[in-house]
Amino acid sequence: MGGLKAVRQPDLVLISWTRNPLVPGSARRIVSVRVIGSAEPCKATLVTNGLLITALNCLLDDFKIVYQKKTSNVSGYLLLQRFRNV
Repeated sequence: MGGLKAVRQPDLVLISWTRNPLVPGSARRIVSVRVIGSAEPCKATLVTNGLLITALNCLLDDFKIVYQKKTSNVSGYLLLQRFRNV
């Protein structure tokens, strides 16, 4: 059993977003973020009230959106996942 290695776990980023209901077509802004593992090099873009598009422009270089849901006309969340190279 000496040859067993720990399996590298994927990095996960859960982002909750909202937009201003009084401004049609307003930008989606980050409400909260949870990271399991690492969000580097994009951690600086994952800030409350930051623009979701800015975070996604960075994250989507490495991460894939594995789930997303609109919870209303002006809010929702997405889950992104990255498998790290061993």
